[in-house]
Amino acid sequence: MSVDEPIDILVVGLGPAGSRAARAAARTGLRVLGIDRRRKPGQPVQCAEFVPTMLDQSVEGLDAVTRQRVDAMMTYVEDEAPHATTDFRGRMLDRGAFDAALVRAARQAGADCRFGVSAAEIGRDGAVTLTDGTVLRPRLVIGADGPRSNVGAAIGRINREIVETRQIAVPLLRRHDATDIFLSAGIVGGYGWLFPRGDIANVGLGAVHTQRHRLKPLLDVLHRRLAGEGRVGRGILGFTGGSIPAGGMLDPVGALDDVPVLLAGDAAGLTNPITGAGIGPAVMSGTLAGEAAAARLAGDADALQDYAEEIEALFGAANARALMRRRDIMRSHAEGAGPSPDELRAGWIAWPEYWATPDRATTAETTLSRSPR
Repeated sequence: MSVDEPIDILVVGLGPAGSRAARAAARTGLRVLGIDRRRKPGQPVQCAEFVPTMLDQSVEGLDAVTRQRVDAMMTYVEDEAPHATTDFRGRMLDRGAFDAALVRAARQAGADCRFGVSAAEIGRDGAVTLTDGTVLRPRLVIGADGPRSNVGAAIGRINREIVETRQIAVPLLRRHDATDIFLSAGIVGGYGWLFPRGDIANVGLGAVHTQRHRLKPLLDVLHRRLAGEGRVGRGILGFTGGSIPAGGMLDPVGALDDVPVLLAGDAAGLTNPITGAGIGPAVMSGTLAGEAAAARLAGDADALQDYAEEIEALFGAANARALMRRRDIMRSHAEGAGPSPDELRAGWIAWPEYWATPDRATTAETTLSRSPR
């Protein structure tokens, strides 16, 4: 497809959400252009690379991009002995290979996927100017451009609560088949982790945006702890980091003049506000966004609202619960020394307290927070 030709759908961002959206829409025969500011799919890696086994039902060929399987989760609260969650199964991906495979599938479906180009300006009339000077006038736009989405900002949907992360890759000295989670009152609005990838481990830490200056020293402490226990090497093989939306779901449907706009993945705030899990929701929402976009352009007037309702049905309850627990944790930080060990347990998925049914007032408050921001 030449950029001089008219396009039906512009997909901004070609991570898991954007690639799946481009694939789903292109399979219907529409002219789809996907763009991404990065030079290569999935590079640099900005996540811990873990996905639950439920993703097996949505994406084929995962074995080819899997580094290792995970069977359990070990959760450490302050200096206490770890709490084991058995049968917590998932995969550690090679995220670069995973994203590249999704882009190949989109291209095979007929989507034009371009890297090293992004949206320099998104006009109120729906015209999009690319960084290479090209001006596009798509019939519909899908924003899958991450937590600080330019597409989302153009329609007034902004993730206002952000967790910043820092991660290192280190040698893993002992075989490990679990994800390790480290909860502490000293980590504001986040947690630490060790995720195994064969003979390498991703060791990282996330915290609220205002605490980003503490990420390096806190991660240094965690690294020294794990190295002192003989679990990982002291050498560092690589660094990465990124941003995660943590303020709950946004309304994923909007418009620029008469050009419909859909948001998917992080751009729609679908990342879990507690765990930071976002790959699964990105894949699922991207697929649904591409299908809804195609249906809308085929004349289905209800397709976009149906998309919003399906996103709510799939992710709304879990997202609202996580947001409520996050609010409890952040309230404890604001009121004094931070959450107690019991409060930390209540705010993490490994304990039954997390899953206790919230009262109606809290549920209503959390639901209201998902309105457009």
